[in-house]
Amino acid sequence: MEGLSQRCPLPPASQGCPRPGPFTVLLVLTLLVLMYPLLRGLALHLHSAVTGSYIPGTHSIAFVNCLNEQIARDIARAIMDKKLAAYVNILPKSSALYFWKGELEESTEILLLVKTRTSKIGELSNYVRSIHPFETPEIISLPIDQGNPLYLKWIEENVPRD
Repeated sequence: MEGLSQRCPLPPASQGCPRPGPFTVLLVLTLLVLMYPLLRGLALHLHSAVTGSYIPGTHSIAFVNCLNEQIARDIARAIMDKKLAAYVNILPKSSALYFWKGELEESTEILLLVKTRTSKIGELSNYVRSIHPFETPEIISLPIDQGNPLYLKWIEENVPRD
């Protein structure tokens, strides 16, 4: 013990506590800013686990347009077979106007509403692009902010984690 106090002497009581240098302060602030998203996510997950509340954005709805009902059914079935979604709505024909290769086009399409985990959106998008007949299929998603807790829990139970 004596050897330790000789190598690391304590400052006299009149000096008070040593102050951190500017580099130390900058380093601590930088680490706090960089770790904020991680800490916030952990806090949300902890709050959800304790209270049973839903974490906004955990699940998403993906929109996929298809040329006709048969293609829509085939894609919906393939998505379900791969367990990339818990539920797929196949909505009836809708009219669409869009620009394609510089020209205004008009068509009828079938819309799929795909309910899944947000973490599965990348895999879902890649898979749909690989089987979709369109050169550039519409695959977009929106996070689910709120909803029936029992339904959201059901989605979670029916779509495997990554």
